[in-house]
Amino acid sequence: MRISDLRERIVLSFGDAWATSFSQDIAISELGSMTVNEALTAGREADEIWRAVCKQCPTETEKYRY
Repeated sequence: MRISDLRERIVLSFGDAWATSFSQDIAISELGSMTVNEALTAGREADEIWRAVCKQCPTETEKYRY
């Protein structure tokens, strides 16, 4: 998965208004309490990050899982 695909799925799942805030403010336990942006900066793969987002927020991401 490309980073642009990850970002698009986050926007589709959480909406334009909340996607940026989610990516920079919400710590995800599956990523060692890092945010999406921190995980990307740390070199984590986009598909690993997406799976962690799906696990933490199953209702919001239900339509866009793979």
